[in-house]
Amino acid sequence: MGLDNKAAGDPRRLFVFNGGFFTRPRLRRILELAGWAPRLGLPGPGDHVGLWGNSPTAWRGRAVAARRGARLLHVEDAFLRSVLPGRVRGPVGRRGPVGLILDPVGLHFDPETPSLIETLVREPATADLHDAARTGIARLIAADLSKYNAHLPGLAPPPSGHVLVIDQTRGDASLLGAGRAEFLAMLSAARDENPGLPLVIRTHPETAAGLRPGHFTAADLRPGETICDTALSPWRLLRSAARVYAWSSQLGYEAILAGHRPRIFGRPFYAGWGLSEDEHRFPRRGPAPVEALFAASHLRAPVWYDPCLDRLTDFDGAMNQIEAEARAWRQDRDGHLAYGIRLWKRPLVARFFGSGKGVRFTARPRPEVTLAWANRADAVRSALRVEDGFVRSRGLGAALVPPLSLVADDLGIYYDPSRESRFERLMAEPLPPGGRDRALALARMLTEAGITKYNLAGPPPDLPPGQRILVPGQVEDDASIRLGAGAERTNLALLERVRAENPEAVLVYKPHPDVEAGLRPGLIAEPDLRRLADVTARNVGADALMAQVDEVWTMTSTLGFEALLRGLPVTTLGAPFYAGWGLTRDLGPVPARRQARVDLPALIHGALIAYPRYFDPQTGLPCPPETAVARLTDPEFGTRAGPAIRLLAKAQGALSSYAWLWRR
Repeated sequence: MGLDNKAAGDPRRLFVFNGGFFTRPRLRRILELAGWAPRLGLPGPGDHVGLWGNSPTAWRGRAVAARRGARLLHVEDAFLRSVLPGRVRGPVGRRGPVGLILDPVGLHFDPETPSLIETLVREPATADLHDAARTGIARLIAADLSKYNAHLPGLAPPPSGHVLVIDQTRGDASLLGAGRAEFLAMLSAARDENPGLPLVIRTHPETAAGLRPGHFTAADLRPGETICDTALSPWRLLRSAARVYAWSSQLGYEAILAGHRPRIFGRPFYAGWGLSEDEHRFPRRGPAPVEALFAASHLRAPVWYDPCLDRLTDFDGAMNQIEAEARAWRQDRDGHLAYGIRLWKRPLVARFFGSGKGVRFTARPRPEVTLAWANRADAVRSALRVEDGFVRSRGLGAALVPPLSLVADDLGIYYDPSRESRFERLMAEPLPPGGRDRALALARMLTEAGITKYNLAGPPPDLPPGQRILVPGQVEDDASIRLGAGAERTNLALLERVRAENPEAVLVYKPHPDVEAGLRPGLIAEPDLRRLADVTARNVGADALMAQVDEVWTMTSTLGFEALLRGLPVTTLGAPFYAGWGLTRDLGPVPARRQARVDLPALIHGALIAYPRYFDPQTGLPCPPETAVARLTDPEFGTRAGPAIRLLAKAQGALSSYAWLWRR
């Protein structure tokens, strides 16, 4: 949606008679951002009364609206909601929805009167809108996202060719009074129409969690029939199904999106458009393409919300947020035992990986460790290896500034070319739907804002004319040098190699910020700098320098990746994560297994979207990379640590020769 209060105009008064409008903060906030002001009292003829779906309290609002001549606004969760159902206890369950359907026309699950979705389906649509719908459907399926998203990718689906019968919670408003007898009749029809095929009953997530009863029990099963109440993705369940039977469940709609023609026994919003086999007639509805239905239900009708940036967004923005939250929950749900985490990082790691049962820490490499800082992970090989991501912070890690992104690699780690990493696997996979456009948009955000890994400011020096080569210095005991460098393993050797191969070029040497700060080793003696470099760019922002040079030579520096984003040629002397894919001139020992040839959007997507995890310190939520970039471009946002950490950082600088004190 991309709107805010000002764009929506003066807030409209919304009189409500359901306490949830006041006790659910995110619900109220979305309404406010959409231009509504929930309040108590009696409405006037020009006002609206807000109803939560067809809840038990909705009759009060209808009665007041009828007496006072007010209009109705029907409020419901959108079809992409959260990781866990709202009734699940714990912080993840209490997060609330990322979208609402605010319907001034009617209720989408009540076919007796028109609704906003029904109205939008019947409206003419542009080719661009249908293209966006096709991409949205493909992206939703590829990302494994549904209304609730506590799916576990490792679960095996039922045998291919099964008949899927979808259960719902008893008393759900969309059932319009249907109960167990009607669901048993649907089950009988599925059996009668598919003799000999295995049958699977899908339990609603709230029933599986013990929150609300469904209509089927194990006693209803016949031989060869099963109940699926695991955290299996609905898209994987649909992929292996031969036929689908539903009453009014959203899963019946998703069956249509997945290419099925389901048998529908109720009267949901998605029936009557020629996309399903319907038990009922819908006189107002007629044939419509699936793109028109999806455009109405997911792109146009909902009001989508970005909980990190506290603003309205669009469907893609909501997808980005839920994808980040679901990924974090799937990785963290069982909790972690972490090893090799420095003391000052432990609170950050506990928050970053706290989307499940929490993080505990140990000083010993125990077999049950599931998380380890990458340079300590060899002692616990089955653990996820953790390291800083590529869009890190506004300040140095060695200065104890916490990161906005971390990677958690289950195979290796990106800077170690001696073994395969998850990043390399991602490079061999095709981009997901919409991935190319998203990667390019993210790259534009980064380059236009001048964002690099540490985002340190400083004006660039005047550079002499000629072929300018930027040579970034590195921390010489850094793991990427120890594991990924070639013949040149020091900054002096790097500078000597570049000068030897480019005797006439203007060499611009940029010392590493940690080295400049006296926190890590890697200084080059002044006589050698004067002999080899034309310019030594001290305390200068990397982005400003890259805007003035023609190419970059590096051992394994992340600055080489940032140069690729800005269209600069890059020569590598080692084997950084971005080498070996056909985008750089590689003079170092790049692993032969890097056979995939990718373009720049694929590299960007892998390095900045698919591989790292991001955490928003302002809200405490997992977030997409776009949110991290927004934080770094906000001058009022600070990622610096508190007073105790700043004091520790100063002590660290004074005791830099005793680095073991803070690296344990």
